[in-house]
Amino acid sequence: MTDSYGRNIDYLRVSLTDRCDLRCTYCMPKCGVDNIPHKEILTLEETARIVRIMAGLGVKKLRITGGEPLIRRNVTGFVRLVSDITGIEDICMTSNGTRLSEYASQLKAAGLHRINISLDTTHRDVFSKITGTDMLGKVLEGIDAAYDAGFPIKINCVPMKGVNDKDLDSVALLAKERPIDVRFIELMPIGCGKEHTGIRSDTVLHQLEENFGKAEPYERTDMSSPAEYYRFSGFCGNIGFISPMSHKFCRYCDRARLTSNGFLKLCLQYPDGADLKTPLRSGCSDDDLSEMILAAVRKKPLQHSFSDTDMTDDRKMVQIGG
Repeated sequence: MTDSYGRNIDYLRVSLTDRCDLRCTYCMPKCGVDNIPHKEILTLEETARIVRIMAGLGVKKLRITGGEPLIRRNVTGFVRLVSDITGIEDICMTSNGTRLSEYASQLKAAGLHRINISLDTTHRDVFSKITGTDMLGKVLEGIDAAYDAGFPIKINCVPMKGVNDKDLDSVALLAKERPIDVRFIELMPIGCGKEHTGIRSDTVLHQLEENFGKAEPYERTDMSSPAEYYRFSGFCGNIGFISPMSHKFCRYCDRARLTSNGFLKLCLQYPDGADLKTPLRSGCSDDDLSEMILAAVRKKPLQHSFSDTDMTDDRKMVQIGG
């Protein structure tokens, strides 16, 4: 399955819910958002059907997201469903970690391969300021549980000026004693992200090098991955940077997104895509859905352009699925 620029689209990010138990300030406003009514959210079976159709079109990698995916009832059942789909080779999840201590071993048994955990600080007061909750302890327990269950783990941190800029060293230290990768992601001006000021990756790298010594870059082998990795002496894990603002990696983009209410989204910035829920619930055949998906993929934009804010999706990140 290729777009009009010849890029092979083999990676699907699937949002199972727009609900979350945290209120991260760059993701959701303090007042929350109007949640999608349950009847408008795809059932797990409907979502798995779309995954199966897209696997038939060449999708090999699947990432399960939210909101917070572990809020969705029977998420482990969904993992089992998609792990049985022919063509799906890699299943991972992005979670805020608050429920991982309960679900990690179940997810491993169900067939999940990897976990990314969002964590912007290791300081309790700053965590409370960012998330509106006092659940840092639960997240740290979740990291331990995922590690003990045998998952490869990546920690995702969004640096923000005046918010967690003094905490980045402590987050990086999560990669010191265990083979956990910590990645710093430049803030994107989507939804509530417009209300904060992000920090460039090179600035974060310079700050870390002042404290941990010179970093050795890894040669990038998977060009479809947006992360660039570095190794610090004495660290078991790697430090990565995803830089959508200071660098463009769109020429290698291989992904599409399916929102929890069945909208196929081809670029994180733009609102364009295809409604798959309506035809799916109207009795559309797999072949017809395949044609709709292929037609949408052919219209995938060449690249994002966050300076063009008039074209940016006005939904909050929690509603898009990241």
